[in-house]
Amino acid sequence: MRRTALLTSLLTMLCLCGPSAWAASAASGALVSVEYLRLAPGQANLSPEAALASGDWQTLPGRTPNFGYETDTFWYRMEISPGHSRRILEIAYPHLDDIRFWLVNEGKPGELTRTGDRLPFHERPLPHPNFLFPVVGEPGANQQILLRIQTEGAHHVPMQLLETGELFLQLSREDQLHSLYYGTLVTITLFSLVVFVSLREKIYLYYLASTASFLLLLASLRGVTYPVLWPGSPALQNYSILVAIPLALISIVLFSRTFLRLKQVGGWIYYAVQAALYIDILALIGVAALDYNLSVRFSVAVGLVTCLLLAVIGPVLWLRNHPQSGIYTLAWGALTLGCLITGANMYGLLPNSFITTYGLQLGSTLQAAVLTMALANRIYQERESRTRSREAELAAVSAQRRAEQRVMDQAMRDPLTHLPNRACFELNASEKLHLCPGRRWAICVVKLDNLAAVTKTLGHRNSDRLLELVSLRLHQIARNLPGIQSIGTNEQDCLGVLEPSTFAYLMDAGAASANPRQIARSMEQLREPIDYLGMQVPMDCCIGVALFPDHGKDLNTLVRQAYVAQETPIAREKGLAFYDPARDPYSPERLTLVTELRKAIDENQLALWFQPKRCLKRNEIVGVEALIRWPGRQPTVFADELIAVAEQSGLIRPLTRWVMEQALGARKVLLEAGLDLTVSINISPNNLRERDFPLFVQRLMTSHHQHRGRLILEVTETSMMQDPANSMRTLRSLDHAGIPLAIDDFGSGYSSLSYIKQLPACEVKIDRSLITDLLSHIDDRIIVKTTIDMCHSLGYQVVAEGVEDEETTELLREMDCDMIQGYVLARPQPLAHLISQLRPEAGTSAL
Repeated sequence: MRRTALLTSLLTMLCLCGPSAWAASAASGALVSVEYLRLAPGQANLSPEAALASGDWQTLPGRTPNFGYETDTFWYRMEISPGHSRRILEIAYPHLDDIRFWLVNEGKPGELTRTGDRLPFHERPLPHPNFLFPVVGEPGANQQILLRIQTEGAHHVPMQLLETGELFLQLSREDQLHSLYYGTLVTITLFSLVVFVSLREKIYLYYLASTASFLLLLASLRGVTYPVLWPGSPALQNYSILVAIPLALISIVLFSRTFLRLKQVGGWIYYAVQAALYIDILALIGVAALDYNLSVRFSVAVGLVTCLLLAVIGPVLWLRNHPQSGIYTLAWGALTLGCLITGANMYGLLPNSFITTYGLQLGSTLQAAVLTMALANRIYQERESRTRSREAELAAVSAQRRAEQRVMDQAMRDPLTHLPNRACFELNASEKLHLCPGRRWAICVVKLDNLAAVTKTLGHRNSDRLLELVSLRLHQIARNLPGIQSIGTNEQDCLGVLEPSTFAYLMDAGAASANPRQIARSMEQLREPIDYLGMQVPMDCCIGVALFPDHGKDLNTLVRQAYVAQETPIAREKGLAFYDPARDPYSPERLTLVTELRKAIDENQLALWFQPKRCLKRNEIVGVEALIRWPGRQPTVFADELIAVAEQSGLIRPLTRWVMEQALGARKVLLEAGLDLTVSINISPNNLRERDFPLFVQRLMTSHHQHRGRLILEVTETSMMQDPANSMRTLRSLDHAGIPLAIDDFGSGYSSLSYIKQLPACEVKIDRSLITDLLSHIDDRIIVKTTIDMCHSLGYQVVAEGVEDEETTELLREMDCDMIQGYVLARPQPLAHLISQLRPEAGTSAL
C-alpha cells in the first residue's frame, strides 16, 4: 500500500507540476521568431554565411520544430529579444546527432560551437543530458541564433531561451521529478527481484525484466545513461536506445503471456502474442544488422504494433470474463496510450506539449502502479491460496492419519473382543522386554478349555457373546493383578488375544511373587462361572507361565513355553503351571528326536529287552515282558520319553507294530531254546483309538498261529479311562480274537471298580508304587491284599510289579499273589542274556 501511495503521489505531481513548469518555461523562454531552412543531403555543405543569405527560409509553423524521422539537414535562425545579458539556449531532446551553434551579431556569424550525441559527452558546452548553449547578449545589438541540425533519428528540436538562473531552476525541478520517477522504477525492480528470488516464479522475473528494461529505455531516451554509464562512448549510448526498445517489448510480451496464462487460453490471441514475441526478437537482432535510422524506425513501429496488440487482447479477454484481464487492461491501456503519444510525437504527428513529451513516463507510471498492485494482490491471493491449500493439506494429512490410526488400531485389535490382538501384544511386550532387560517378567497365557463344548451346546453366536463377557471379566481381573503391564495402544489395555479362546498378559514377576494372596484371589475369580441366559456357564481356565529371562530371552520363545505350560496336567488340575523344560514335549530337541526315531524304526535300530515273570505257586518263570530300548543313542533316551515322543508325533502306530513283530520273533527264539513263555507288550492308548488295530493284531496272530494265546497285550488303567468307550470296544474286539489282555499299573489311576470289572482282561498288574513300601507301610499291605482278593474274585490273575527283595516276595506269596516281576528276578536285558540264564541245559535256572 505504501508503494501504491508513492506511485499515486508521483503521478499527481507529474500531472500538476509538469504543466505549470511547461507553461512557465513557454512564457519566459519564447523566442521572437523562428525560421528554418531545409536542405537535402546533397546540399548539406553550406556555410553559415550562405545559409543566412539564402532566400528559402521559412517561418516555423509551430513553436517547436518536429519533422519526425528525417535525414535532411535543417538550419534554424531566431531573433533574440534585446536587453538580456546572459542566457542559455536549451534543446530538450538529447538524441540529435550533429548540432552546430553560431551567435550572429549584426549579421555576422560568431564562433562555432559543435555538439551532438555522436560526440563524447565532455565536449558539450555545458555538462547536461540536454544540449545547453550559453548566449551572451550585447545591449542594443541585433543578435540572432543560428543552428544547423542533422540526425538519423527523430528530428525533434524542443527549444527555449531562458535566463541562466531560471533555466537551472526549471531543470532542477525536472530532475527531481525524474529522480523520483527513476527511484520508483528502481524500487519496483528491486522489489520484483526479491519476490522472484523468494518465490522462483517466472512471472516475477518477467515483470522484473520489463521494469528494468523500461527504466533503461526511459533513462536512455532522456540521456541520463550517457553521462553516467558511458560518457566517452557515443556509440554505446545510441545502441543502448536501440537495444532497450526491443528488450522492453520482449519482456512485456513474456510478462503478458504469463500473467494472462495465454497458453491455456489458446486461439488467435496466443498465436498473435507469439508472433509479436518473434517480431520483437527480430527487432533486437536488427540492431546489429540495420543502420541506425532504419533500426530506430523499425523498433518504434514494432513497439507501436506490440503495444496496440497487448492493449487489444486485454478488453477481449475481459469480455470473456478472464481473471486478471481487467487489471491488465487498465495497466497496459495506460502504457499503450503513453507509447502511442510518444511515438506519434516522434513521428511528428503530435505537437510538443507536456503530455506528448512525458507521455511514456506517465503511461509507464500508471502501468507500474496498477501492475504492482495487481502483483501484490496476486502475492496476497497466492499466499492465501497456499495457506488454504496448506490448511487443507494439513487437514487431509490429519484425516489420513486418523484413518490410518483407525486402520492400525483395527489391525491391532481383535474384531470380536476389541482387545489387543496377537501382533499388538507381541509388539508391545517385546518392547518392554528390550527396554528393561534386567527385570524378571512373566508371560502368562490363559486358555479356555471348554469353549468348544460351549459352542457345540449354545451355538457360535452365543459362544461369541459369551467370549466377549469372558474377555471383559478377564480384563478386569488382569487390571488388578500386581505388576500388570500395558500391552496395547491404550494405557488401559493389559490383556491380549492370541487365539479365539486364548489370552495373554505381561506381569512384573517380582511384583507378582510379592503378592501371592492377590494372585490366589484372582485365581478364584477365574473359576467363577459366567451368568449367561439364566445359566451358570463354567469357564475352565488353564494358565501357563513362562519367566524372562529364566526360560527364554525372546517373546516368541516365552509365549511358546507358556502355551506348553498351560497344556500340562498340572495346569488342568490346579489351574496354573509354570514352564518346566524337562516336561516340554515340543522342544527343538524333541523335533530332532522325532526325526531320529522315525529313522530308527525304519532302519531297525531299536531293540527289545526282556524282564521275566515268576509264578509264586510253581516257583518258575512263566513269562517275560518286552521293554523298548534304543541302544547306541547318545544321549540315552529312556523308554518313557521315547514312548511320549512317539505318541506326540504319531510314530506310536508304526512303533507298536514293530514291537509286536519283534516280540513274536523273540518268542520264536524262546521256543527254539525250549522256553515256552508268554510275552507281554505294552500298547498305547493311541493304539486303542485306531480302528484297524484289532484287525492288524488278528492278521498278525493268524500269520503266527503257534503263538496264539501266548502274546499278552498290556494296557494301563489310566489310558483306558481317557476314552472309555473306544477303549472298551477295541479291547472286546481283541478278546473275541483270543488275544489275552492285562491291566498294567493298576492302582495308579482313578478308575472305578464298576468299569474295571467290565474289562475283558485275564491279568492285573499292581503298580510298583504300592509294592515298594509294602514291608514298612501297613496301609499299602491292606490295599495290596484287598486288591489281590478282589481281582481273584473277578477271575483275574495278579502280578506284582517292582519286587526287589525276597522278603517282599515271601509277603506276596502269603497274600496269595500269583506272579511277581522286578529286580529280585532280573533287570531288563537282551534276549540272548535272558536265554542263557533260563535255558534248560543250564540245569537249574539262575532265576
